[in-house]
Amino acid sequence: MDLCLPRAIDTFVRAENSGDIESVAACFEPYATVRDEEHFYEGLPAIKAWKASTKRRKHTVTPLEIKTSNGKATLKARLSGKFPGSPVTADFHFALVNDRIASLQIRS
Repeated sequence: MDLCLPRAIDTFVRAENSGDIESVAACFEPYATVRDEEHFYEGLPAIKAWKASTKRRKHTVTPLEIKTSNGKATLKARLSGKFPGSPVTADFHFALVNDRIASLQIRS
């Protein structure tokens, strides 16, 4: 299924799947926040550390559905990789500013 993803989210998914931490970080605003697995990360240094810690799972993000409205987007995606329970379906809740990610919350 081909989805028309907002540019920032498409870039994020491609960077995630490549495993390139710098490319993932480049998708975010400097002041961005991420909430994932009960943890909160704020700013690019923290987001890079988060991605470095998740890289060992070697996961793949497969977009399934996208809903967008007024700078907000929810991406439903399948995550598969080296982690217990793989694959899982998760919702990625994005706030977008200036074609970049200002906040991201991941819920499975």
